[in-house]
Amino acid sequence: MASARVLIVDDEPAMLENCERLLALEGYSCHTLSDPTRFRAVLAEAHPDVLLLDLRMPGADGLTVLAAALADDPALPVIMMTAYATVASAVQAIREGAFDYLTKPFAADQLVVAVKRALRYRGLTVENRTLRELVARGVTFEQMVGTSPAITRLLDQVRKVAPSDADVLITGESGTGKELIARAIHEHSTRKKGPFVPVDSAALPETLLESELFGYERGAFTGAVSRREGLLVEADGGTLFLDEVTELGAALQSKLLRTLEERQVRRLGSTSLVDVNIRVLAATNLDPQVAVSTGKFRPDLYYRLNVVHLHVPPLRVRQGDIELLLHTFAAEFAEALSKAVPRFSPDALVALEGYGWPGNVRELRNLAQRLVVLDEDGRVTLADLPDAVRGWTEAEPGVPRARVAPYEEARTQALAAFRSGYLKRLLAEHDGNVTRAAREAGLSRRTLHRWLAEDATNRHLTERPG
Repeated sequence: MASARVLIVDDEPAMLENCERLLALEGYSCHTLSDPTRFRAVLAEAHPDVLLLDLRMPGADGLTVLAAALADDPALPVIMMTAYATVASAVQAIREGAFDYLTKPFAADQLVVAVKRALRYRGLTVENRTLRELVARGVTFEQMVGTSPAITRLLDQVRKVAPSDADVLITGESGTGKELIARAIHEHSTRKKGPFVPVDSAALPETLLESELFGYERGAFTGAVSRREGLLVEADGGTLFLDEVTELGAALQSKLLRTLEERQVRRLGSTSLVDVNIRVLAATNLDPQVAVSTGKFRPDLYYRLNVVHLHVPPLRVRQGDIELLLHTFAAEFAEALSKAVPRFSPDALVALEGYGWPGNVRELRNLAQRLVVLDEDGRVTLADLPDAVRGWTEAEPGVPRARVAPYEEARTQALAAFRSGYLKRLLAEHDGNVTRAAREAGLSRRTLHRWLAEDATNRHLTERPG
């Protein structure tokens, strides 16, 4: 953020000069103020992205200035500076809305890292606000928030396929958001005024699911005391979403195939056919080609549904999206509970971004809710995270810990280690076939080859003679 604006408020001219000089070297535009009584006017003129604020100044208390700053711009990250370092003052400043706390004298790299973190937070806050505004106007695709190449490519495909009437097969691991993609397709299609009818194919026994889908006549079976229209008819004029479609039994697959080909439904116990105008979106967390090859899924039904194939990438390959999703979910739950959005410490973010997320976006969303509900001081640290998330960053018992690296360095190292392990598992799963591995991971072959080359180079540079 080379053009970012930083406002520095301190009554010490030397401190103002040093901070301005250090931050100017990083490309930031700095505005300094030694008289805090003029703060309101200067704030309105400077429009800063970050505020560096001394805690104790003659003429105005730093906490009072903090309150005024946040009243004018609640999203402004404020870094408090003080030589009067006490736990009480630090806690009070954080509780009253300060983003971070620096104790004088501080090193140049401490200042730079704190400002970079504040700017990243500022960017996320602004982006989250923009996303919420776009969602309110119906522009974005539900909760499919993200800027990674994997999710950007998927949403571009969704935008292209949504206006058509083509059936779509959506694949992806559990918790990745397959139903959100289906709902996004419906909401951006010509059928959006019609019903969206979701069906969980794995939730009901086959006999019950058949009657739910196709409907039945009175007396068709014991307990059928009146005629009922099925879900296929309910979806007329809209979209039918078949979740976990590969869990359907063989007989029901056959009956569904005929319905999709003829767009006609026969209720159980009836001799007449009912025309239906539906679009079918189906989803599965299995590899459909494997399900076909093992006899679990009819090939003709697979080809009928697979007019367009969309693969929802797992969270672990969505580089850069975890922090954005985390703040988005945290803001949502905080608003519902009338609480402030907690701030996440650098070590907590490193742990969260390096974790494998077997439950994908659903797991991250649940964790964000837990962290907001349990939050008491407005900050989430490594200690607040579950053992499974925190554990991979912790040294084994008896092994001395290395120095705590600067945030960006630690983040880079953690992500490199995760990517190396992920590549090994991915290629092993696909017998070393890069093309198939790239397709299933939602990556391009070029990206996968580049990562492999970088991983080999890193291993070479870190090797030591035995």
